[in-house]
Amino acid sequence: MTENKKPVLRFAPSPTGMLHIGGARTALFNWLYARHTGGRFLLRIEDTDRERSTPEAVAAILNGMEWMGLNWDGQTVYQFARADRHRAVAEQLLAQGKAYRCYATPAELTEMREAQKKAGKPMRYDGRWRDCAPGPAQAGQPYVVRLKARQDGETIVHDVVLGDVRFANDQLDDMVLLRSDGNPTYMLAVVVDDYDMGITHVIRGADHLNNAARQLQIIEQMGWPVPVYGHLPLINGPDGQKLSKRHGALAVEAYRDMGYLPETMRNYLLRLGWSHGDDEIIPTAQAIAWFNFEAIGKSPARMDYKKLDNLNGHYIRETPDETLVAELAAFLERKVPPQILSAPARIRLTAAMPALKERAKTLVQLDQGAEFLYTDGVRDLDPAAAKLLTPEARALLARTLPVLEASDWSAAGLEQAARDFAQGAGLKLGDVAQPLRAAVTGKSNSPPLFAMLSLLGREESLVRLRAYAA
Repeated sequence: MTENKKPVLRFAPSPTGMLHIGGARTALFNWLYARHTGGRFLLRIEDTDRERSTPEAVAAILNGMEWMGLNWDGQTVYQFARADRHRAVAEQLLAQGKAYRCYATPAELTEMREAQKKAGKPMRYDGRWRDCAPGPAQAGQPYVVRLKARQDGETIVHDVVLGDVRFANDQLDDMVLLRSDGNPTYMLAVVVDDYDMGITHVIRGADHLNNAARQLQIIEQMGWPVPVYGHLPLINGPDGQKLSKRHGALAVEAYRDMGYLPETMRNYLLRLGWSHGDDEIIPTAQAIAWFNFEAIGKSPARMDYKKLDNLNGHYIRETPDETLVAELAAFLERKVPPQILSAPARIRLTAAMPALKERAKTLVQLDQGAEFLYTDGVRDLDPAAAKLLTPEARALLARTLPVLEASDWSAAGLEQAARDFAQGAGLKLGDVAQPLRAAVTGKSNSPPLFAMLSLLGREESLVRLRAYAA
């Protein structure tokens, strides 16, 4: 890589499942560095495992990336479609004497491993075909192509996160490049694709660290430039154990459906293993300006769901009202069955949003607080509201109705009418307002009541109030 070459990074998930939190963080770190340096961020779908790769998983990865706002440059690359190119590289290594055909049968390999296990030795290929030429007995027999890896010295992974990591070459066997059916292995495909795509930085999870040592041997044999490696520590659950389903949701789409904003997820995942002083709230534009590899931690990060909720509450409050209405609309459209907001509902929500968003930490909570504004008709009462609407409260509601009907139906006019009525009846304003709120919203808490009555309008409000007046 020359001094003035812009970095090229990639995210290369396998479509055998959803886009999970760890993968999303890897994608984010690559994306941030590419945007920070003015480089390129590419997406490659590593779909060589044909039995486990599914179109649904590919769609989930693409949807998750798009929802996260991690836009990639150029076309998505599909690894399986490049199998001919991968095979050509294996054939080139064969022709140069840097790889060889191995005719060991599955039974022979099993016997070899059992003998190694019995002797207490590491189980790895023993190189039996490394320097053997096939004879007449091998004619027409299946074989795999193996890399003729270095057997002495060591392979050093210069890692921008973990520092130099050393591997003794006598512990790395001659890996398979082409299977007996002619299909390239993942290890070969990754190296070829990274070279052909011009990848300068390979930033991925620490579970790929051992792969780096093996992939470097292919790179060395091909005489290709070595990318900058960085291996990210894994993400643990709150208990310090490896993150799993028992800790909660793993897929990015699940967090979307739980009502978290993309900006929140970018900020939160950034802070899972990267720091900038004591800063916790780091908007995306600031993250792009600040991001570097030096601030990536070497230890596993821990999920903290309370911190995630609080951060999401911050971004909900900071999001412009119109944008938040659009986010809520998209959230509702994804529900089953989907809820489509009408134009009047959008107007109501936009007007009420300054008050609504102060009470919510997720879009689920925002939806729960706003539902009375975007659906019409008599409310179903939650337990707290039902408790408020006692027979006495319903009778009070019936006495309040004529007073409100005579009002001009502005927020100020309605509040003054209710206040005058309460004073005349020897009551506090809250005594009158609580039954009104329960009947209008179906809840015991809401944004400012009289502003909501005004927003709903005279006709809709009276339909709800009359249903519970007795």
